[in-house]
Amino acid sequence: MSDLPLLSLVIWLPIIGGLMVLALGATGNKDLVRWSSLAWAIIAFAVSIPLYTGFDLTTHQMQFVEQYSWIPAFNVFYHVGIDGVSMPLILLTTFTTILVVIAAWEVIDHKTAQYMACFLIMEGMMNGVFAALDAVLFYVFWEGMLIPMFLVIGIWGGVRRVYATIKFFLYTFFGSVFLLIALIYLYFQTGNFSILDFQSVQIGLTAQILIFLAFLIAFAVKVPMWPVHTWLPDAHVEAPTGGSVILAAIMLKLGAYGFLRFMLPITPDASNELDWLVITMSLVAVVYIALVALVQEDMKKLVAYSSISHMGFVTLGFFLVFGIYQQTGSTSGAALGMEGAMVQMISHGFISGAMFLCIGVLYDRMHSRRISDYGGVANTMPWFAAFMVFFAMSNAGLPGTSGFVGEFLVILSAFQANFWYAFLAATTLILGAAYSLWLVKRVVFGEIKNDNVAALKDINAREALVLGSLAALILLFGIWPAPLLEVMHPTVGHLLQQAVTSKL
Repeated sequence: MSDLPLLSLVIWLPIIGGLMVLALGATGNKDLVRWSSLAWAIIAFAVSIPLYTGFDLTTHQMQFVEQYSWIPAFNVFYHVGIDGVSMPLILLTTFTTILVVIAAWEVIDHKTAQYMACFLIMEGMMNGVFAALDAVLFYVFWEGMLIPMFLVIGIWGGVRRVYATIKFFLYTFFGSVFLLIALIYLYFQTGNFSILDFQSVQIGLTAQILIFLAFLIAFAVKVPMWPVHTWLPDAHVEAPTGGSVILAAIMLKLGAYGFLRFMLPITPDASNELDWLVITMSLVAVVYIALVALVQEDMKKLVAYSSISHMGFVTLGFFLVFGIYQQTGSTSGAALGMEGAMVQMISHGFISGAMFLCIGVLYDRMHSRRISDYGGVANTMPWFAAFMVFFAMSNAGLPGTSGFVGEFLVILSAFQANFWYAFLAATTLILGAAYSLWLVKRVVFGEIKNDNVAALKDINAREALVLGSLAALILLFGIWPAPLLEVMHPTVGHLLQQAVTSKL
């Protein structure tokens, strides 16, 4: 198995599968389209499993590396490889795509082949972003995955889908222009587009600060960080359920991944100088956006704002390193924060995906996302209510769920940098519980307010399979996060060393 180009298979199999599913759409056989889409998604996940089982836990070096010449005139290579940061994100992507295909089974009846093909092609593109070690290849995948998501929201979205798609595209494309400028500058410094060479090149402080700000604009839009977050609630509200799941579970992680792959290793001195900026933006997201989530009347908007707040934890965990290093002279405390942020990324993928799937289950039955239209759902949908309450508890960071592990490690790490960072970050445990449990109280519990809720049918086997598999993973990583932490440990140690080593 190790002789196979596993990473190329994980990237290109879903893309090829998506194109074949698109061709099958011409037959008009929707069942054939659905089953073949599921088969391709399962094959992609099966191929990604050896990335975990064959992963060497003792080294920070890139593994499963493939390199072929692509554009020789500019020293551009098809160069892919993974480390302890990118590998869990690829597994999250391949697993989540299976759930999205199953969740759309009976729901998407209009242009089914095109819908499924969009998600398969997007899966391959996102895997490409996580695996790319050449900046041009990274940028091609980074931009390429916008197209299927643009189509998903624009064709299968809600009433204001055109507005949401244009806003989504303009925001993300605006950020990408700055990313491209920074990558071209680094190319002229190194003579090639190798991301690993970018990480070792010596750059002066002024250049570092400019590159840092370019990267910050590009990746902050994607996360999205406050104040460039306004495209996300619109995109979530208008997107179909599958689009919301992929947006929350994977696409937001791409921005955070950019922080780790580009900002900290390439511009360590600028990151040190401007860490206060990222920490401030992160803490505003954690506190202010959580308060915004409290007043939402649309379920999807509430979970979308909750996602922004939780991703603030991730970016906070990444940038605590400099404060801790100055206080203690060691990176071990910062490792806690960074590993906590990574666990939070994976955990948020499961939890936010599950929350959006729950909202999708209700929307498929009632065609409303307004919280006021519900109440007493537990009386008619007890199994669904059990899942929804569990996911809301996980979203609030209940101990024993994966939502707790990441937040706890980041708060623990924040204490070593600054008491007030930890204090403000810890408010999310109160605010997160407030908006999550208030949502559950108004939707799931209480008396049945209208006849539509009284007529609801509980979840079927297909829906139970999707929600049950996510619940199992949230519990597993909440009780036993070691499989995740062991994979990340050498990579995080190396990354922290790069971050605290000056290039001046």
